[in-house]
Amino acid sequence: MDNIDKPTPDKPNLDKPNLKVVAEEKGETASPDAENKPTPGQAGLGRRGVFLLPNLITTGSLFAGFYAIVTSMNGQPLTACLAIFLAMLLDGADGRIARMTGTQSAFGAQYDSLSDLVAFGVAPALVAFSWGLSALGQLGWVAAFAYMACAALRLARFNVDGEEGSFTGLASPAAAGVIVFSIWVALEQGMAQPPLLVALLFAALTVAVALLMVSNYDYFSPKKINFRERIPFVTLVLIAMGFAVAMIDPPMVMLGIALAYAASGPAKTVWKNLQRST
Repeated sequence: MDNIDKPTPDKPNLDKPNLKVVAEEKGETASPDAENKPTPGQAGLGRRGVFLLPNLITTGSLFAGFYAIVTSMNGQPLTACLAIFLAMLLDGADGRIARMTGTQSAFGAQYDSLSDLVAFGVAPALVAFSWGLSALGQLGWVAAFAYMACAALRLARFNVDGEEGSFTGLASPAAAGVIVFSIWVALEQGMAQPPLLVALLFAALTVAVALLMVSNYDYFSPKKINFRERIPFVTLVLIAMGFAVAMIDPPMVMLGIALAYAASGPAKTVWKNLQRST
């Protein structure tokens, strides 16, 4: 036992070498503070912050949707329709401004989807139910819930898959436009409370729009429009004429545009099938 060497300060134990913490990638000795330094994912939005302008516009769209819910509950369907229309304008502006200013972010995309669920999912369903679907009893709230659920599913699929070149399924703002402009036109015709037949047709329209949102039909995406490129002069003249025609009866013209866009997806699919068969 006396012949066994014992480790001393001058003679370290060779059987137990000293261990050093080595960085995985650079092969350098890691500093003690490196282990406590937060990663970019751990830093959180509190450290990195969010972009103001696009998220401010999204907040305006969210407020417009909430205001539509409040006014519809107070028996003001026309004011609710106007609020949802304002939310549609703001929703079209926030994404484009974010792309033009280079302020796109994952937070902004998620916040925009939550705002769309309120403004184009919950609000139109509630306005539709308070205006005409409530006269149908259980059938009415089932149609309203089907619309809201399909809007949520549509937005969830958009967040998972992402869409750039075209939309898969009718976009929720366009679906809300069909519902809102239909109510707007009916109110302009003096239908504060629709008759039973009109309520049934409106319920069928609500369910059809809901199914189009979760369908696999391809729709044209406004993201393809490039406002920086040159266009023929006659195109600008046609746009000016379009504004003039729209001012004749705005709700009727916008309802026609919304219905034509909603029907464009199935029509495009039918056209492609006919071309393949010939």
